[in-house]
Amino acid sequence: MIDALDSKVLTLLMRQARMTWAELASQLGLSAPATADRVRKLEERGVIQGYLTQVNPKSLGYDLTAFIAVTLDHPRDRDAFLTQVHTLPEIQECHHVTGDDDYMLKVRCQGTQGLERLITDGLKQVTGVAKTRTTIALSTVKETIALPIPPSDLA
Repeated sequence: MIDALDSKVLTLLMRQARMTWAELASQLGLSAPATADRVRKLEERGVIQGYLTQVNPKSLGYDLTAFIAVTLDHPRDRDAFLTQVHTLPEIQECHHVTGDDDYMLKVRCQGTQGLERLITDGLKQVTGVAKTRTTIALSTVKETIALPIPPSDLA
């Protein structure tokens, strides 16, 4: 469970993870050491899992976003498929899903040729991949890694 102060810490850090202890402390009304201790405790509890740099994919030539539904022949094919997923850097997300498909992938590729290469050489060559179904995103209206922070009982 997180309290109201933890909620505020998380909200502020999700907006700007590079803020200094002094800046964060100022917004929390705490000292910098007390703020650092609170953040460290959130890290130790696994609430904060890490910090990252958000890069514009288009600036690196990854101008195509697609979602690939994957159906496996049999559950025994799962390990080989998941091993391959971990080796392909174009795959940003892999979700085990309900419904007609087994997995949903979010991928970023350098155009349709990169997507074709990923599907043909990266996915369909894995034993047990029965079919793929691809949807290309025409544009992205919203994309975030920030989560809504639930209200605290102590707020």
